[in-house]
Amino acid sequence: MKFTEFLDLIPKINNLPLPGKKAQFEMAPMERIKELKETDIDALNPRQAAVMALFYEKDNAAYIILILRKTYKGVHSNQVGFPGGKVEPEDKNLLETAMRETFEEVGVAIEDMISIKKLTNIYIPPSNFWVQSFIGYMTKKPDFIAQDDEVEALIEVPLSELLSPTSVGVHRITTSYAVDLEVPIFRLQDHVVWGATAMMLSEIKELFNKALEE
Repeated sequence: MKFTEFLDLIPKINNLPLPGKKAQFEMAPMERIKELKETDIDALNPRQAAVMALFYEKDNAAYIILILRKTYKGVHSNQVGFPGGKVEPEDKNLLETAMRETFEEVGVAIEDMISIKKLTNIYIPPSNFWVQSFIGYMTKKPDFIAQDDEVEALIEVPLSELLSPTSVGVHRITTSYAVDLEVPIFRLQDHVVWGATAMMLSEIKELFNKALEE
């Protein structure tokens, strides 16, 4: 998709209702859906975090930036995700958290990010986080700088690739909390994207598909 076409869709995206959990659950393992429906999340006193789904122009096309996290002793080790992280005391709101973390992890200046829409928040049981995602974009050409201690690689994904039906599939994974688990995935730029990130991408994909239909 050309970046100019992406910009034309922004007003439609803003006016559309959120697809919500229905879209998210399309890319969730059955075990996760069952767990989310049965869990009293408030009783667990979850921490707060925020991420940014940031779009930009590359070769006249619309792209979204993802990151591959470093390998570490944690539940999200070596997984693909959005730039983002936990709320810090100095953050005024969740959007500021998402923008600050995006600056820290991929080097995009806060003043260069334009927020489009707040998406449906999502609870992540393994790390006990409520995560708020935002769609944003930048009009300047990005000069990404990966954060050395947290980001293994930057993954630049054309929006057209995300929207393609062939990007969706299933994969068997082993994690710190599950063995040989079959999960729905996006395969983007030869990376397997699953879990909460895939669920967020599913809502984003649904929004853009609905905007294209109008």
